[in-house]
Formats: sequence, C-alpha cells, structure tokens
Amino acid sequence: MIQYLFGAAIASAVFIPLVFFSIRRAVNKTRGLEKRAMHSERLAFVGTLAGGLAHEIKNPLSTFSINLQLLMEDVQSMKGENSKKAYTRIQALQKEVQRLEEILNDFLRYAKGQKLELENCNINEVVDEVIDFVTPEIKQKQIQILKSYDAHIPSCQLDVNLVKQAILNVVINAEQAMEHGGELMIRTSGRKKFIQIDITDTGSGIPKDILDKIFHVYYSTKKTGTGLGLPTAKRIIEEHKGSISVQSEESKGSNFSIKLPIDLRID
Repeated sequence: MIQYLFGAAIASAVFIPLVFFSIRRAVNKTRGLEKRAMHSERLAFVGTLAGGLAHEIKNPLSTFSINLQLLMEDVQSMKGENSKKAYTRIQALQKEVQRLEEILNDFLRYAKGQKLELENCNINEVVDEVIDFVTPEIKQKQIQILKSYDAHIPSCQLDVNLVKQAILNVVINAEQAMEHGGELMIRTSGRKKFIQIDITDTGSGIPKDILDKIFHVYYSTKKTGTGLGLPTAKRIIEEHKGSISVQSEESKGSNFSIKLPIDLRID
C-alpha cells in the first residue's frame, strides 16, 4: 500500500506540472492566434482605407496628367521663347505628377496587403526573371551582374508576383547605391528548411547609425525615394514566414539576405 501511494505521489508530481505546462502552452497559443487575428483585421482595414484613398487621389491626378498632355501638344505647335519656357514648365509638372503616382502606388502596395496565391516554383527562375528585367538599365550604369545559382536548390511554395516585387525592391536599392558603377552579385542557396537569396552590391554602404532604420516606413536617405521600397520587401517576405536581414560596411557595399521557407503553410 505504501509503495502504491508512493508511486502515485511520484506520478502526480510528474503529471500535474505537465498538465499545467500543456494548459499554459495552449493558452499562449490561443492568445497568439487572437493577436494575429486582430493584427490581420487591422491590416485589412488599413488596406481598405488605402484603396479608397488611392482611388480618390488617382482620379484628379489622371485628369491633371491628361490636361498637361493636351497643353504640351498646344505648346508644341507654338513658336517663340515663351513657348519654350511653357514647354519646360509643363515637362516639370509632368515629372511631378508621375512621381506622385509612383509614391501612391508604393503606398498602396505596402498598406493594402494581399492574400498569398501560392504555387510551386524554382527560386532560381524567379530571381532570374527579375534580373533580366533590370539588366538593360543596370548595364547603362556600368554595373556588372554576377550570378551564382544553386543548381540543386529545392522547389518551394511562393506567391511568385509578390516575391518578385520584394526582390526587385532590394535590387533597385542596390542599384541606387552604386552611382558610379560596380558589381551586383546574386546568389541562391538551399538549406534543410529554407532557401536563401543573397543580393550584394559594391556601393556606398549603409552607415551604422541608420542601419536599423532602413526597413522603417517612409525612411529614406534619397531625395527621390518614397521610403517604402525596403519596408514593402520586408512585409512581403514576412508574410511568407521568411526573414530579410542586411550587413553593410561604408564605402564597401551591402549584402541583403532573404530567407524563405521551403514548405510554407498558411494558417
């Protein structure tokens, strides 16, 4: 009897903490799911708001752009010094309208958020399509492209269009960092659970005091930057349950590492 009670006491001592641990883990998981649901609802609301705002702004911008084009055609048929001045001013206004449209589109891409449409793909092909797209412009800037793709990289599930946008934003950032030419190195590699894309440039590098700010919304050191390119890339990668990080050294360049899960499961 004593041995039985002793055994029961030991079993209770082991079992009860396990029960409490399981309950606590279940509660924490439930709270985590609730927070994620609330966060998703907020993002959906912001996305709806952004869509409405973009629509309201795009309409007058479109009207403005059409009328500027008509004015440009009228001015081109005129002669004299005044017509040249008017032509130059209209051109400047057209550039500003285009810039406003780009800012608006960047904001919409960041704020709206999208449901992932997953498909099996080879990340080498996805990256290569982005590089092919930017190659003509990059070569004009005396930037050499070096590619090193893992030939045995496993296929993965991604929203291809969104991931292309994320990679493109990082590549554009690298391109802008190399005003006087340089090398853009693209490398892919496979791990057990993740694939990795490294985008390295030999540009100006990022100062240490702003390195932790580059993924902040609207933070930009460029005069024409919207401050949404890298934050949008980060959001897309994180929506895929991946991560993006950067290592940089001033005057030597930067390396952005993107990690994406091979087996992506959306809850």
